[in-house]
Amino acid sequence: MNTKMLCMSAIALSLTAGAAMAGGATGTSALDDPQKMSPFFTDAGMKTMRSGDEFKKAWMAMSEEDRTSIKKDCGDNAIAKQHDDFCKMTKELGGAN
Repeated sequence: MNTKMLCMSAIALSLTAGAAMAGGATGTSALDDPQKMSPFFTDAGMKTMRSGDEFKKAWMAMSEEDRTSIKKDCGDNAIAKQHDDFCKMTKELGGAN
């Protein structure tokens, strides 16, 4: 009985750890961070991007570290596809990798 209980505990622990690791892996892109991204959009749902000048102003107000992180994310094809219009705007501002 103890061996069975030990095996079940080990399985439960591995499933829990796996789910926690998978949960931590999602949304790791700077482009998924509402706090960083909200200045670039006119609405709370972040569906409507600001105009070119407003976008540029928000871009320049970011730290160099945040801009570098976003440029890196836009260089990833899968991430860039999800944030197509945003990444196009950053590339126009010199963010192309």
